[in-house]
Amino acid sequence: MRLFPWQKPKSFFTPEETEALLDAIRNAEHRTSGEVRVFVESHCRFVDPLDRGVEIFKQLKMDQTADRNAVLVYVAIKDHQLAIYGDEGIHKKVGNEYWNVELQKMVREFNRKNYTEGIKKVVDDIGEALCTHFPYNSGTDKNELPDDIVFGR
Repeated sequence: MRLFPWQKPKSFFTPEETEALLDAIRNAEHRTSGEVRVFVESHCRFVDPLDRGVEIFKQLKMDQTADRNAVLVYVAIKDHQLAIYGDEGIHKKVGNEYWNVELQKMVREFNRKNYTEGIKKVVDDIGEALCTHFPYNSGTDKNELPDDIVFGR
């Protein structure tokens, strides 16, 4: 509990780390029609972080992209829970094993306390997969979702 509840809690990322993550998101999306979002909160309300990731994915309307190729990277900091959820378009292309490998990469970096680098590496990899399966088309592509980090409670 905070002494002064009207004060905004300290951000998890420094301004430099935030900018590095935003750059990774923008770079990932620059070469694809796919969308990548990062959602960070303190606690996961569910036992399975993937269930929470799916809930957030739908709340952020990520399931409404034209090619169903949006990906959410979910992180619950204090609960040490992570999930990556890809919509049906990209999931059909890469499959469960791909998401599991990417999740393990993030876990390895988090175990070393390299939180920003862990998220950044996974966002970079997701961008590569999206570029491979959903390449950028300057005539038809539009940014369907904001390129930001969403912070929950």
